Amino acid sequence: MRALGGLWRWRRNPLRRTTDLVEAWVALVATLLILVAAPVIGAVVGDVAQRALQRSVHDQQRSHRLVTATVVRPLKGNPVESDPDTTSAHDTRSRVEADWTAPDGSAHRGALTTALGSPHKGDHFAIWTDRQGRLVTRPLDAATATTHAVLAGFGAAMLAAAVVEGARRLIVWRLVRRRYARWDQAWDKAGPDWGRTGTGS
Repeated sequence: MRALGGLWRWRRNPLRRTTDLVEAWVALVATLLILVAAPVIGAVVGDVAQRALQRSVHDQQRSHRLVTATVVRPLKGNPVESDPDTTSAHDTRSRVEADWTAPDGSAHRGALTTALGSPHKGDHFAIWTDRQGRLVTRPLDAATATTHAVLAGFGAAMLAAAVVEGARRLIVWRLVRRRYARWDQAWDKAGPDWGRTGTGS
């Protein structure tokens, strides 16, 4: 981390400039923010995400129901990509027309995708619906929600550290530009006779 590189300017040195000291302070503050503030921000964001996601898990598990659908007839067409929630990424799913009964007792029919390799009339498979029988996604589980929360917290900590480091680099860049400007002014004052024997005396 380059922020630590500026700390060497704390050392006593007769050639140390004010900008060197400012750069050292900036490096120290940036280091402390990255080591302390960024993890705290990550923990807070992760905690907030965890609470929100666990509420979503609770709501989905309460409202989503696993029901059994019955194949009415296979539908023609190419197999479709597998559902990301399935265990194998190489599974293909077939399109079928199916009947199912909602948790509230209402009957439904529609085109669905199924993991049945060669579906036939009367085959059964499970689908997720809400209480009214509308198709929904598989409910989020607690472990997956926790994983998402941890990733959110880690991402927030990394983003905070990157913002601090970016701010430090911007400040140091401005200090260096000011330093170069002062050097140019000093050279201009010395004039074109700089280095000639006996000039200026």
